[in-house]
Amino acid sequence: MNNKIRSNIYLDKSLKEEAKSFFKSYGLSLSDGINLLLKQLLKKEENVLHFSIELVDSKDDDYNIICTAEKNYEKNRKNYVAFDEINWD
Repeated sequence: MNNKIRSNIYLDKSLKEEAKSFFKSYGLSLSDGINLLLKQLLKKEENVLHFSIELVDSKDDDYNIICTAEKNYEKNRKNYVAFDEINWD
């Protein structure tokens, strides 16, 4: 079931066109792209807002490695430590 509603927002004209072109190059509409950004922004883990999106070309040799790593992370999140949390002393 589609649970979407129409929303009116004001965007800078050139920003909108650039974003529309950018999302189109990844097979997304502007609406899909904005929804993706909002979902990423609102991912909550320990009451912290996260906003990190990395786009990888599916033709890239490392694409399957990245997909597998992301799936493993989601399944075993509690077993992972962020790189910047490691004490190197």
